Amino acid sequence: MVEVRIKKGEQIDRVLRKLKKKLDKEGILKELRNRRHYEKPSEIRRRAKRSAKSRISASKR
Repeated sequence: MVEVRIKKGEQIDRVLRKLKKKLDKEGILKELRNRRHYEKPSEIRRRAKRSAKSRISASKR
């Protein structure tokens, strides 16, 4: 569970920025986006292969 301590008189936009930063660091937002729709196992493997290929071709440059 992600917690953000709020100091007295702290601006809301600053607190939201801290929260978003922690959520991004934990990977919660990324996982939420991935779980938004069901993805078949074959699609997951296909996406993983595609990203591996792009990483390999990027490292050869």
